[in-house]
Amino acid sequence: MGCSVGGTLSRTEVDGISEEFSLERCLRVPKAMAVLLGASTLSKLGRAGTLTLIRNSSSSSPDLDYLHKSIVPTNHFQKSLPRLPIPKLQDTMQRYLTAQRPLLDIDQYRRTEQLAQDFEKGIGNQLHEELVTQDKRNKHTSYISGPWFDMYLSAREPVVLNYNPFVSFHPDPNPANNNPLIRATNMTVSVLRFMKTLRAGLLEPEIFHLNPAKSDTSQFRNIIRFVPASISWYGAYMVNAYPLDMSQYYRLFNTTRIPKPVQDELLTDDSAKHLLVMRNGHFYTFDVIDQDGRITKASEIQAHFKYILSDPRPPPEFCLGYLTSENRDTWSLLRHSLLEAGNAQVLNKIDTAIFCICLDDMTVTDHLELAHNMLHGNGLNRWFDKSFSIILTKDGNAAINFEHSWGDGVAVLRLMNETFKDTTQRPAISATTLPAAVDSSQAVQKLDFKLNDVLKSGISSSRQKFDASVSTLSIDALEFKKGGKEFLKKQNLSPDAVAQLSFQMGFLRQYDKTVATYESCSTAAFKHGRTETIRPATIYTKKCCEAFVKESSKHSTSDLRTMIDECSKYHGQLTREAAMAKGFDRHLFALRYLAKSKGMAQPELFQDPSYIQINHNILSTSTLTSPAIQLGGFAPVVPDGFGVGYGIHDHWIGYIISSYAARDVKEFLKCVNKSLDDIFDVLEGRPISI
Repeated sequence: MGCSVGGTLSRTEVDGISEEFSLERCLRVPKAMAVLLGASTLSKLGRAGTLTLIRNSSSSSPDLDYLHKSIVPTNHFQKSLPRLPIPKLQDTMQRYLTAQRPLLDIDQYRRTEQLAQDFEKGIGNQLHEELVTQDKRNKHTSYISGPWFDMYLSAREPVVLNYNPFVSFHPDPNPANNNPLIRATNMTVSVLRFMKTLRAGLLEPEIFHLNPAKSDTSQFRNIIRFVPASISWYGAYMVNAYPLDMSQYYRLFNTTRIPKPVQDELLTDDSAKHLLVMRNGHFYTFDVIDQDGRITKASEIQAHFKYILSDPRPPPEFCLGYLTSENRDTWSLLRHSLLEAGNAQVLNKIDTAIFCICLDDMTVTDHLELAHNMLHGNGLNRWFDKSFSIILTKDGNAAINFEHSWGDGVAVLRLMNETFKDTTQRPAISATTLPAAVDSSQAVQKLDFKLNDVLKSGISSSRQKFDASVSTLSIDALEFKKGGKEFLKKQNLSPDAVAQLSFQMGFLRQYDKTVATYESCSTAAFKHGRTETIRPATIYTKKCCEAFVKESSKHSTSDLRTMIDECSKYHGQLTREAAMAKGFDRHLFALRYLAKSKGMAQPELFQDPSYIQINHNILSTSTLTSPAIQLGGFAPVVPDGFGVGYGIHDHWIGYIISSYAARDVKEFLKCVNKSLDDIFDVLEGRPISI
């Protein structure tokens, strides 16, 4: 899925949810700096010349409070990570113009080209030099980190649909463990194990192995742990191992986005020991860490969940969860009213909870119902401001919905992979486990709120807005079964390039246009790196799509195949550049942010309709595959866009695509499917069927 935002930018200028969902791709890249595009850490893309990401093995810990105990400290490489480079301004402007070419006619392009040249020679050069100077003064971080946080936290749109994505777990392979009581308990214990392992510095560092035979070994770990942290990255680099930034991980737990006027704040309080549970719009808390810092016994956690699940109370008339779906300024005012009404203590309980589990009294019939429920649900049983919530249905379907401002999803995917592995390989309880004989009525605290007429009115209004908003969202799915990753690799093609080509071709077939397209790429190989944008709409995809859709009779199968090869080659180049922090989007964003922070008039380049258009991402795309992940989804980032989540598997390609009323998602999926049919026919040497 694809997403990113900035400063006080409008929603039409944000990247979408992709960062969290471009998480599982590996690339062919120069040895000088191999970079993972995302955070999926359990994938093996086994093919000569293709990078392979492998989780360091670690000895299983006999201590049930931990996932494992790494001999290499979690943050061993953090201090010596390379800094995020600022591209040369000349290179940025050239990449920007190249990305604009397929979107503009000749006259539009000439105007944009002139504005770009003027910017590069004038105010842009001044801003760039100041950005470089500023970056040199702040070597502890990256030039994009602060502005990126400000961008997210300054956005005033509701987080639901606009920013929060969902990612769903596969069912537990043991059907009995999908019982919601069992799965809630096992997931809670495994997440707490992750938290404790992380905080103790015992979680395996995130390392990208180019040559695992040399670096993913006990010998390497025994040596590298003694290399000083100030130079440890270079020691890993010598054996083609590339540690990744883990600075976002600490925000996973005990963290909530707090609504404030103008710009929100992130609250993290790692001293709190309780879990937040929501069911039927009611809030419950109980401690899951004891006075000695140990995880509460699994059978006691099980007993507390059983107590909550047996609570017969219907939803309250005024469900506070709706407030977190509000416009941020409106929510800020209502939160102030909540505090004035005497709710400070219960709000603090919510804000500081380790994480949230939402127990939904519903079953899921198909992927579309699953996507709608995990992305937004009915609103009453969510607190969208928590760093992440695990949502669990009556039939044991589980997913994470996470707030986006604190990080890009790298940490979330690692958490999901480790949690799924731990719950399936080392579950805390089973179907034969009996709940502990404890008095849950004393251990579980139900949170009650004091509501006046202003608050009741505000909640009712929030609910109406929420219902109206989600009612306009359509989601549909497609499974293309004619081939996937293995077939495309045998054709010497990038699977991601082919998937992206199908979106371009599908949109052209449906709307006869080439439009701004976003695909996010992690820059976690750099200290405090965030994301960079891949721009999949290119002069090569435009030429190829027009040949397939409009002129197929004029081209031989061999000609069409050559065009596909060109698209794949260029997409690979763009992907490598983005992974190396050599895109143009983040650099221009930082320059724009700097101009605004200095109170300068907005440079003409950023007022150009072409600049506004390329940041109005009609196709926001993101890919995700992982042994833990069933599917993921997100809403469009603009009202007239598509939110395109996709996964490229060995023998098939899956899509979860969303749209609002301005677009027809069912027809788009048909056009994408037809495009894939045509592409695969050409790859197999057959002519396109009319």
